[in-house]
Order: sequence, then structure tokens, then C-alpha cells
Amino acid sequence: MEFRIDRTAFAEAVGRAARALPARTPVPVLGGLLLEADAGRLAVTGFDFEAAVRVEADAEVMVPGRVLVLGRRLLDVCKVLPDGPVSCALEASRFTVEADGTRFGLSTLPLTEYPALPAPPAPYGTVDAAAFATAVAQVTVAAGRDETLPLLTGVQLRLDSGEMTLAASDRYRYAVRRLEWQPQAAASGTALEALLPARRLLDLARSLGRCGDVVIGWEPGGGLLGFEGGRTRTALRLLDGRLPAYTSLFDMAGATVAEVEREQLTEAVRRVAVVAEVNSPVRLDFSADGSVLLRAGYGDDVAAQRLPATLTGAEEVQVAFNPGYLLDALTSFESPRVRLELLGAGQRALLHAVPDSGAGAGEAGAHRHLLMSVKQLV
Repeated sequence: MEFRIDRTAFAEAVGRAARALPARTPVPVLGGLLLEADAGRLAVTGFDFEAAVRVEADAEVMVPGRVLVLGRRLLDVCKVLPDGPVSCALEASRFTVEADGTRFGLSTLPLTEYPALPAPPAPYGTVDAAAFATAVAQVTVAAGRDETLPLLTGVQLRLDSGEMTLAASDRYRYAVRRLEWQPQAAASGTALEALLPARRLLDLARSLGRCGDVVIGWEPGGGLLGFEGGRTRTALRLLDGRLPAYTSLFDMAGATVAEVEREQLTEAVRRVAVVAEVNSPVRLDFSADGSVLLRAGYGDDVAAQRLPATLTGAEEVQVAFNPGYLLDALTSFESPRVRLELLGAGQRALLHAVPDSGAGAGEAGAHRHLLMSVKQLV
């Protein structure tokens, strides 16, 4: 095996594929990256049974072949390589990497012990890569981080006709985002629901964000969902189960409605939360005089700020939130203003965008974020 490749292309391919490597594994070969050189291209693959990432790059291949190299060691090497062409070769059981007089020799792993890679699922439809990356980022902030509750660490993806719905919840918040996608003929009349690991989905969506379109692949009963964009192909293994239904949670009949400038509220929450102790809430007092007063802290260590806000449905309403959760919700929106539907202290609060003048009502409902407010006010 011998090939020559541009340093930037090599480092990018290795870096993307290395995202699939497990942090720790009892199976040493899963810490390896599979390099396959053939017919003017290099393919780099990372695999850990939960995800497979394959990235292709142009290369001048003198001798085709395959090699399995320790992934994180190769990634470290790529980070320090000088710019310019990189020459790589397999010499007996050693893989060499050379660029501008700098030469590395790396040990290899046994190819015979590397597990068979999953076949890519058949194409099912396409979605705009940038819109998909934005939508995934908006909902994954609400996904759980507790690995002992794997169901809550996932993002529920539903594909139905021309609409994709993404949802995530950690029990204290629930984010939902809708966007358009283009189903292929095989998907006609068939709704697909899949629960995907949030962290991996966010990582792949970011990596494909500039690819134009992302092709989604699915094989019924296969247990995998595929995503392909540009020269990167990723397959994610589905999590078991599905998230609880959110329809009744998002029913906010009788709620008091407040509107406020999103960036102003975000900065104010960050500011007053400086004096808040760990797990202490930030209180928001909305009043019909056109303002909201933010307060945080106890005793002598307190902070307060008043902002313009509109209130409909009551003379006043007081709610308090975990400041981190509230900031996650606010920063997940892109609109200049947000609308908060409030049921009161210790109850649900629903945030969604206030559409720009002239925009359709669908813009407001495309992304919604539900938060539980704190029972005990500051």
C-alpha cells in the first residue's frame, strides 16, 4: 500500500472518521481507523458498533491496499504534519507517514480481527444540510446526559410525507423542531420513527452542514439510519424505545402570554445569574406595565434587571427557571423576539419564535421548547 495525499484533505478525513472511535473499548481493533487506498481515492473509516463513519478524499495511489492504524495516534500525527503533500506507505507491519522531511512510523492492528462494517442503508429521502444541522442543534440541547437512562439521551426523528420532526427531552424540558425534507418513492405513504443518540447525531449534522443536501438512508428492520453528504457517509444504530408523546404537554390552554426581545433576555439572564448559587433559579416577574424584572441570588448577594416586555392574559405573572436550562432554550432560537406561554410557578412554560412581519405562522411553530418552571420562587 502506498499513496500520496494533500495534508489538509488527509487531516480532515482522519478527523471526521475519528469521531466514531470509542473513548474506551475492551476491543483494541475498534480503536483503529481503516484506511483503504484504491483508484485515485483514500477512504478512512471509523467504527464502534454504534456508529460507522466513512470519509473519502482524492489521493494519488501508487499501490492499492488496506491498513488498520491506531486512530487517535494517527489523528495526533495529522495535527502536527507540515502543509503540503503527505506520502504514506505500508512497510511490513509498519505504516509510515512522511511530509516535508518529517517522518512517522506507526504500528498497525490486525485486519483479520476488524469486524465487518454494516452495509449502507438504501436511500430514503433528502434534506437540506444546513437546515438539518440547525434543527438538530436546536433540539439536542434538551436531550439528557445521563447514560443510565439511554432513552432520554436520544433524539426522536419522524419522517412523514414531506415533514421531518425532531424531538428531545430530559424530563425537565422538551424541544421539538419541524422542517421540510424530500422523500423518495420508497418512502411514499410510510412514516418512519427512529430514536438516535443525540450526541452522535449533533456531531454528524455539524460535519455535514455545508454539503448541500444530506441523503437519509433506511432499511426496514435494519436497526440503522444512514446519512450521506459530500464524501462522508455515516450510519447510526438506533436506540430502543421512543420518547413520551408531547402533544398534551404542549397544550397551553389558559396560559398567560409574554413577548420579549430574545437577545436582551438572554444577556440579562447571563448577567443576573452570576450571583446565583448552584441550582438556584432566576426569577422573572412579568407585569402589565410593559416590563419584566429579572432577579437572582439571596441575602446580600443579589442582582436584578428590568427589561421591556408585553403581557397578555393577566395583570402579572411570576415564574422562575434553572438559568442554564433557560439559556439553552433562548439560545436555540434565531428569531429577534420570543413568546413565552406561562401557566405559573412550578408549571410548564412554552417558548417559541415570534415570526417577523410578513412571515407565515408556521415559522413560530416550527421550533418549540417546553420548560418546567421552579416551584419555589426566589
